[in-house]
Amino acid sequence: MARRIDVTGAGGVRLAAWEFADPPKTGEGQAPVGAPDRAPGVLLLHGLMGRASHWASAARWLGERHRAVALDQRGHGQSDRPAGDIYTREAYVEDAEAAIEQLDLGPVVLIGHAMGALTAWQLAAKRPDLVHALIICDMRASALGAASQREWEDWFKAWPAPFATLADVRKWFGEDDPWVERPNPARGEFYAEVMQESPDGWRPVFEPEQMLKSRETWVYDAHWEELTQVQCPALVVRGLDGELGRAEAMEMVRVLPRGEYAEVADAGHLVHYDQPSAWRGAVEPFLEGVLAR
Repeated sequence: MARRIDVTGAGGVRLAAWEFADPPKTGEGQAPVGAPDRAPGVLLLHGLMGRASHWASAARWLGERHRAVALDQRGHGQSDRPAGDIYTREAYVEDAEAAIEQLDLGPVVLIGHAMGALTAWQLAAKRPDLVHALIICDMRASALGAASQREWEDWFKAWPAPFATLADVRKWFGEDDPWVERPNPARGEFYAEVMQESPDGWRPVFEPEQMLKSRETWVYDAHWEELTQVQCPALVVRGLDGELGRAEAMEMVRVLPRGEYAEVADAGHLVHYDQPSAWRGAVEPFLEGVLAR
């Protein structure tokens, strides 16, 4: 059973935070970092177009030892989707900062996928007092450039939305999408989870134009400098078939003052969603080490 908690983000934007497991019991072996009377907090940040529920399976096993909360970021899931140029890097970072403070999660373990990982390491650089450890999942630090943004604009235009059924959603994103090199049922499920029924069929819960606005605030810039400012232990995780190449991932580990590396076989960009058991196997030893420090 998921429990929703409302959070007020930057500029008063209403954000939906979610707990997918019962809060862990405190006691022997459960002492949290810096606060012996409560479990250590984890904040999970999805990527562009994602939603908190994509972390549900991870949040459940994390909830055995942590208070694990996943956040629907602005413009995503059940959080507000206000119009205007408010989808800035600063706003996303301040939203995560507000969630940690309002939910009393800090010092927190931040786990981010793709854009959520960028938000996570930018917050870790800005507020080291709030972040105990960091997991970066398949996000590049290099600038992607104008060509990448144009490709995304063209991709959104290619969507055959509205979709008549969720089965059509699964088939297009899992098989027919030109970006799919081989059938990927997990990718189809991922996108089915961000659709909602409307009078004319199934459409995304987000506005594609707002997703492009969010992306253009970071796609033209490199983000190596923020990595150098992350003082906490940090794990860089990549899927072998994901968007983050091994060479760049290893350079990110080198740049991070306390960086570590892990990879997940048979996984693409949606590492934690493609291979949830293998992803857990990759990150759990890091988390165990963090708790032991």
